[in-house]
Amino acid sequence: MLPGRRALQEIGNSITLRPTSIWSSSTLTAVSTPTMTSRRSDESAASPASGDPTLQRAQEEIDRLFNVSLSIAVTGESGVGKSTFINAFRNLDDEDEGAAKTGVNESTTEPAAYTHPTMPNVKLWDLPGVGTPQFQANTYAKEMKIDRFDFFLIISSGRFTENDLMLAKEIQKRKKQFYFIRSRIDFDILNEQSKRSFNRETTLSEIRRYCGENLKDVGNPKVFLLNCKDLTAFDFEELVKTINSELPQHKQDALLLSLTVSSVAILEKKVKSFEKVIWAAASLSAGIAVAPVPGLSFGFDVAIVGSFFTACYHAFGLDDKSLEKLSDRVNKPHLKTLEKSSLLKGLAQTSTVRLGASALGEFLCSLVPGPGSLTAASISFTTTRDLLQKGLKELADEARKVLREAGLE
Repeated sequence: MLPGRRALQEIGNSITLRPTSIWSSSTLTAVSTPTMTSRRSDESAASPASGDPTLQRAQEEIDRLFNVSLSIAVTGESGVGKSTFINAFRNLDDEDEGAAKTGVNESTTEPAAYTHPTMPNVKLWDLPGVGTPQFQANTYAKEMKIDRFDFFLIISSGRFTENDLMLAKEIQKRKKQFYFIRSRIDFDILNEQSKRSFNRETTLSEIRRYCGENLKDVGNPKVFLLNCKDLTAFDFEELVKTINSELPQHKQDALLLSLTVSSVAILEKKVKSFEKVIWAAASLSAGIAVAPVPGLSFGFDVAIVGSFFTACYHAFGLDDKSLEKLSDRVNKPHLKTLEKSSLLKGLAQTSTVRLGASALGEFLCSLVPGPGSLTAASISFTTTRDLLQKGLKELADEARKVLREAGLE
């Protein structure tokens, strides 16, 4: 029996606000398994992995967005800002739970993996610097198992060393990408500002020229200037753009969705990524709807719509923690009061009610073989697609308002 309207509202209200990734094949299949007694043939038909080419393509599209792994290696000598960069990339302060340890007495002696808080498929690895007593240059690549990483960020707070270049050459041999990052640019600017002849762009150009003088042997790669504590400054967005243009297509969304929303450009790219997956989610919903099992389509759709909205909510930086950090960064305390969880709860409630009403019609249609099943699939596809499009628009519009309030348009 399908739940009534009041029960549907309670279900919608209970949807968690935690960042979640239920979009894997195994989890979606588990969600699709009915809790009530039913024939195994119904369960098999309801599974997204049932062999239907359309459902397989839909699952592949969802996997590409939410489940593709990305391993980022961050290396450099102790004290150049590796841990600070890893924390800032994951939108964590140095003292937050799960943050990489920082400080003058901290030194990386073993490879350490740090998982992204809202994208568990993305990991940043803090690697010891090459050429240290524990990790000699001639054995470094083997000991670090560098083939497991998708790309490398080589960080220095001054000129890049011979050991940095040796590592870059080894990475080139493995057909992988590396990027040179010059850190502590904020300190350089601060030191130069006292001079009467100071010109910001001239100073930055000089730093790039100085850093690039000894990189000719590795093809004169571009050097990206960063403040590792505030990645919105200097060259970070250009770095991301460059990396994404050189990543395999199926890895690009993983990098994009792991970024903090620090500009309208990043937000709009994230919105486009979510738009691409709506068709896939609606297709899976349609595939489940053809099974004549009471409550099956409803349970699946509530899970997939709820997780989609929650993923958008966190990816767009609308959660309380992200708003608090944005408020501190742009020095606008009122941003901390822009509590947005009620928007997500409201979307969950209204969507659950509509899905419940739709599920009844789908179930009745699915009892009629052939045309009835096609009608059930069509109803489910259209309902899910419309809900996801509407919710995505509302969440994206809210994120645009936050960026305007923060002065980041």
